[in-house]
Amino acid sequence: MQVLTSLILALFVGYIGAWYVGAIEGNFALLLFLATVVTGLYWLAERFYFLPRRKQAAETFASSTAQRREELERMGIRPDGADDVQSTQQKLIMQPWWLDWTAGLFPVILVVFLLRSFLFEPFKIPSGSMYPTLWVGDLILVNKFTYGLRMPVFNTRITGGKAPENGDVIVFRYPPQPNVDYIKRIIGVPGDKVAYLNKRLTINGKPVPTTSLPDFFEADAMRYFKQFQETIGGKPHNVLNNSDASAFVQGASNFQHRDMCNYSVEGVTCTVPEGNYFVMGDNRDNSLDSRYWGFVPEGNIVGRAFFIWMNFGNLKRIGSFN
Repeated sequence: MQVLTSLILALFVGYIGAWYVGAIEGNFALLLFLATVVTGLYWLAERFYFLPRRKQAAETFASSTAQRREELERMGIRPDGADDVQSTQQKLIMQPWWLDWTAGLFPVILVVFLLRSFLFEPFKIPSGSMYPTLWVGDLILVNKFTYGLRMPVFNTRITGGKAPENGDVIVFRYPPQPNVDYIKRIIGVPGDKVAYLNKRLTINGKPVPTTSLPDFFEADAMRYFKQFQETIGGKPHNVLNNSDASAFVQGASNFQHRDMCNYSVEGVTCTVPEGNYFVMGDNRDNSLDSRYWGFVPEGNIVGRAFFIWMNFGNLKRIGSFN
């Protein structure tokens, strides 16, 4: 078992190492699932096989030692070493290293797996596409049960939940590269007609209410951008616009359901197909979103982002957001 366990641990370490150096595209959900299964099997084996055998060995040792002591006492010899007997029993019962690194870790891994799979999952904001709502370095929590629970890895829905709504900030698997997670705001739900023309957003023919705000200084770009407050689905939030950027969507890919979109020099107009969502970043002129690569299938949605739990560069960022 020591050799087998060493091989299994080496495979896990090798996978993580190859992922870290970029040799492979890792899948953390799959890795955590496998770790839970493997350590769970070791935990069961420890509880019902290995631990009872070690306890039996310790009891056998204690019994034989006691008999030996009785024989010596009948011969008039007073034996010593009671402490050594207890020490040996403890060593016999103690978990070997290969069980300590498998069965011993199972409770912790199981808790992490359940929390991450069915309740909340942490993410780190890697880019400025969601300025000014979310900043680079924000550590956020994503609610994974609002839209219904899904089976880990397979992502199959197992419970009902409310449908995603316009204005929700969601984390989803990037359709062109599903192993990569993106975060954007829902602008259109199935059946909506979304138009972003001349940097003005309309949904089903109705302009989204917009209020001008003081310019926002983006530290990454070291410049000011025009800032506005929008209200979508009853959720007010701030957005940025770069007055120097063109409204023309350059470089849109040949995505699925592209026939539902119409591109022009003014921007883009799309009708959201059934089972899909149209998303955009709040930093409108610095966001790779549905305007460029298409719609987000419902099955790609990971959950709703709702809380910044840490930003090590700015503790004032901690809190909820729209």
